[in-house]
Amino acid sequence: MKCPYCSFSETKVIDSRESHDLNATRRRRECLKCEKRFTTYERVESVDLVIVKKDGSREPFDRNKLRRGMQKACEKRPISMETIEIAVAHIENELRNMDSVEIESSAIGDLVMKILKKIDKVAYIRFASVYREFKDISTFEKEIKKIV
Repeated sequence: MKCPYCSFSETKVIDSRESHDLNATRRRRECLKCEKRFTTYERVESVDLVIVKKDGSREPFDRNKLRRGMQKACEKRPISMETIEIAVAHIENELRNMDSVEIESSAIGDLVMKILKKIDKVAYIRFASVYREFKDISTFEKEIKKIV
């Protein structure tokens, strides 16, 4: 770590503690040359996920978009916002644990369907009808028979 005052490259850590939000480590340092003190923050850099759409285009992962899609499927169903939020957090965690930062949109859709199937069958069918682009009533019937 270079001293911000004299640019000397050797410093010593005097004090180290977690920041208030626990997202960083705050360190008090002292330059071994000019003996001035300064503060640094150490944070874990999170990797931005990129979603690869069906048409090959790419867009950044948007947690809010995921939440909105799940809320739409769960509309007028006895499902709390807390349940949806927990599901969104679980899905995001699964995505971040994948081997690649580029994730097919189908992987997200499959995760959402898997979770909605456990939470509420109606919400699952609603989501599946949009995600799988049901064209007629027979497709609905086939999907309903799978879950009954």
